[in-house]
Amino acid sequence: MKSLLKKILFGDTAVTEYSTITIAGDIKEKAYLQTACQAIDISTVHWLLCLEPIVIGIWLQNPEEIKALNTSTRLKIIFTDSAGVNKNTTAVLELHLFNSIEENNGTLFLLKLTKCKLHHLNFIKTRLLFSRYYKKPGLSFKKFKSLVAGYSYPRKVRIVSFKEESYYNIFPMDLVGDISHVNRFVFGLRHTNIALSKIIAAGKLVISEISYEHKNIIYQLGKHHGASPPLIGDLPFKVRQTKTYGFYIPEFPDSYKEIKILKTLNLGSHMLMWGEVINEEVLKPLLPGLYHIHFLQYLHQQAKGFNYPLV
Repeated sequence: MKSLLKKILFGDTAVTEYSTITIAGDIKEKAYLQTACQAIDISTVHWLLCLEPIVIGIWLQNPEEIKALNTSTRLKIIFTDSAGVNKNTTAVLELHLFNSIEENNGTLFLLKLTKCKLHHLNFIKTRLLFSRYYKKPGLSFKKFKSLVAGYSYPRKVRIVSFKEESYYNIFPMDLVGDISHVNRFVFGLRHTNIALSKIIAAGKLVISEISYEHKNIIYQLGKHHGASPPLIGDLPFKVRQTKTYGFYIPEFPDSYKEIKILKTLNLGSHMLMWGEVINEEVLKPLLPGLYHIHFLQYLHQQAKGFNYPLV
């Protein structure tokens, strides 16, 4: 009965939690911040930074937009399939501002999700999908909706590296914000990551851009979040050392940036780390990367006929 229901609702598509995709060129989806007086396109300047609760960071530089956010009592983020507020909406998030990091050339605003509405599928399909495939201890329907909302926009996967004396770690992350046009990066790293305290104490890390073609190796590195990595010589790939810090990175990144941590902030399940780029090395032409979207977002794309390639 379960397989028949799946066939009727989703065809031959395998049900997963998140879909792993690649994107060549620009991301199709758009994200808009709705304030009391205007809608601001934040597609390239917003990032998911924490999952419990959902926290989204938004970088703004325009003084009028900064004022509009600071003075609005009701804030929404609207995710759409394409350009235009309320055009082909996939998710609407209501949030409140709870903190910010001010710099001379802009401000990182931190917004916490209060509630959301999903428009990927009708309510009955969404509820059935949750009940049949996702319901488990600790995951309420409300929490499920919040994760779907957070991953209604593609989240790029990068590789983080750290080294201190004989200890090292290399692992993937998708809760990362690239603000390198103003020499900044922001990270949301789960508290359970065994390298977190060492990274904070040293105030250093390295972020690498890696092609989707290395997906299998990227996901093998995922276990390093909670367990000590093997000896460096036992890794399934060769490594190189970064120019300034001497941290180990895989031999195949397109580029890497060495980051100095300037500030940390506990967001809940994740720790925010605010960093300055002190060195960047471009090693080869940038290839399409690896991204995560929620499965409901992928189903929605399929229905619209413009889904990204799965990898």
